[in-house]
Amino acid sequence: MSEQTSPPSADRNRLSGGAIASLGGVAVLLIFMIQNRDDVRLDFLAWGFTWPLWLVTLVSALVGALVWFGLGVVRRHNRRKERREARHD
Repeated sequence: MSEQTSPPSADRNRLSGGAIASLGGVAVLLIFMIQNRDDVRLDFLAWGFTWPLWLVTLVSALVGALVWFGLGVVRRHNRRKERREARHD
């Protein structure tokens, strides 16, 4: 019989380092958004509009997260494709 250092259910309940870092980042983002609620004027190409700074921060963070996620998906796809091609050679 093999000895386990911790029961399997305990491993599933622990937060990984990435999850802790993500939660910390979200907390810092929320604090920043709460402290910066003034309106700012944004000019982009021919458009000009006024938004609250917290909303600009949130939209920027979401766009950045989508780009980061998208790059991860593309990278994972390319690795799978390379492994498939390596198996067929």
